[in-house]
Amino acid sequence: MSQNPFLLPYVTPHQTAPFDKIANVDFMPALKEGMVEGRREVADIASNPAAPTFENTIVALERSGDLLGKVTSVLFNLNSAETTPELQQLVKEASLLLSEYHNDISLNEPLFARVKAVYDQRASLTLDPESAMLLEKSYKRFARNGANLDETGKARIREIDKELSQLGLQFGENALKETNSFVMPIADEKDLAGLPDYVREAAKATAKEKGLEGWTFTLQAPSYGPFMQHADNRELREKLYLAYNGRSFHGDENDNSAIIQKIVALRYERASLLGYETHADFVLEDSMAGSRDKVQGFLDELVTYARPAAERQLAELTAYAKAHRFPEDTLQAWDSSYYADKLKKEKYDLDDETLKPYFKLDNVLNGAFALAEKLYGITFRERSDIPVYNPEVQTFEVFDADGTFLAVFYGDYFPRTGKRSGAWMNDVRGQRMEAGENIRPHIINVCNFTRPIEATRAGDSASESKPSLLTFGEVTTLFHEFGHALHGILANSQYESLSGTNVPRDFVELPSQVMENWCYDPEALKLFARHYQTDEVIPNELIEKIRVSQNFMAGMATLRQLRFGLVDMYYHSQKPTGETVTAVEDRVDAVANLFPRVAGVATSPAFSHIFAGGYSAGYYSYKWSEVLDADAFAFFEEKGGLDNKAAADSFRRNVLERGGSEKPMELYKKFRGREPSPKAMLRRSGLLAE
Repeated sequence: MSQNPFLLPYVTPHQTAPFDKIANVDFMPALKEGMVEGRREVADIASNPAAPTFENTIVALERSGDLLGKVTSVLFNLNSAETTPELQQLVKEASLLLSEYHNDISLNEPLFARVKAVYDQRASLTLDPESAMLLEKSYKRFARNGANLDETGKARIREIDKELSQLGLQFGENALKETNSFVMPIADEKDLAGLPDYVREAAKATAKEKGLEGWTFTLQAPSYGPFMQHADNRELREKLYLAYNGRSFHGDENDNSAIIQKIVALRYERASLLGYETHADFVLEDSMAGSRDKVQGFLDELVTYARPAAERQLAELTAYAKAHRFPEDTLQAWDSSYYADKLKKEKYDLDDETLKPYFKLDNVLNGAFALAEKLYGITFRERSDIPVYNPEVQTFEVFDADGTFLAVFYGDYFPRTGKRSGAWMNDVRGQRMEAGENIRPHIINVCNFTRPIEATRAGDSASESKPSLLTFGEVTTLFHEFGHALHGILANSQYESLSGTNVPRDFVELPSQVMENWCYDPEALKLFARHYQTDEVIPNELIEKIRVSQNFMAGMATLRQLRFGLVDMYYHSQKPTGETVTAVEDRVDAVANLFPRVAGVATSPAFSHIFAGGYSAGYYSYKWSEVLDADAFAFFEEKGGLDNKAAADSFRRNVLERGGSEKPMELYKKFRGREPSPKAMLRRSGLLAE
């Protein structure tokens, strides 16, 4: 029997992926075997002599491809969190094969004929809402992938999909290379002026790790963010800003400008072939928003609230900077975080250095677990015998209130060379019902937080060891991704393709952003915010400062997010203009950027969300979901916060468990009792005058 771990039964706890036994050489043979098996299953469905029914066609198709799913879930998770050049090459080869495989299914005429036959009789079928949704999604999956096209059109769809898969991978690889390749060594301690001890210690550890003297800063978030926020040396802030915001925009082999033009053009062509006016129309057809006009109107309306507030806040920030001997006439983008941090300290007597001791990573994670238990009755128990892909990864079993096993949860929290930047949630196994058994999911949270500091004793330099201490922004990031994890952990659907986070893009951020709200709740904070040295619970005074400072510079932050959404929509909601990256961003900046444009920088070439991820024509969903989460959290607050069992039970039952089993607005109304109102979000952000 083959020793390829993918082709053997998993004998690990809960049949988790045997990461410790999987080698790169295992992927391609298992992938090809999975395709053979999947094609055989599809052929059996397409050639079934029995009349097409929901069970023998739609459900059978849903259940096919199990082995292939096992392989690809591990492959693409590793490529995001633990990649190597060899693995990246494997992913490129696999993506070409997968593109062809999926097109072979979606363009299979006899198979589509059976799917269409079931779909055409949908009105006479007695299907439950989730099964009706599966039927609709199954038919649209074929139609949206060219099943109704002629042979010429189908052939072109195949070519486009193959090219897009490769371009997206190359875009991500280029951005990762740019992030990893830049280092800013500092030899003179005077250039560290303004930096808190924790930032200096981390930079010292980074230098040691890279075999350099002194201190080293990188473009990883735990290094970049604190330097921009605290460093007195303006020239070095500018240098780091230009490096970060110029990633993949240098006219070299890692430049993504030409790739962007190709991706945008191919997406438009594909949408046109399928009968849509633009790529945005194609993407938004099944979204909660429903149309590009609705999304554009939503973004434009928010700009009318955010820009005046942002202008007032920038004026306040500029006045503060000038009062503190700022030498220039105009603040630049690399000055914003620096002076905002000082102004916040002056206004609220609050900064990250004050708060970080209360946010030890282990405590924050346990706090998220405690919050989940208090709201939903679930518990987490760490295990050390579940295989992991890196020794830093933690693993937990999750149990319901009655002791029923719910999920395996993986936590991966520190930056590495092989891990892309940012934070995300994925699954290694999705949830589904099969032969009467509830197959439970395996969920991963991946983040890039500040590492623990090891004690050093070198010459005159000495430092004490410190655990990973999070900024408040990192705390909200952990809670955000944990909200996505809960969406997966609590999934309780019949069909995997409708389970957990398999929902429209503008609905998927609701559970994650609802979780962020608890970071400002006094009762929730006291579950986990304890001083790492004294174990003192965070004082009420600091909690109040966190709450009153919640809207500090909210107008500027909102305008920045809207800028990303507007850039995305400009690329995808019209016929490609052929304009350069700079020209596109200049257009958007005229509406949604208050800082002077700087030569050599652009957001687009490292905008992996829309060019290497799944957010094209969908980045607006973060703000859209803010409307939902603010309205949803107001429901919790109306009825007692953490003690609001009715709200928690309704949110679990109608949102977290249901995945994409019904239209998102219907699920939201079942939870809330009505459609969402934007007033709660505008009020929370300080953008709505009372």
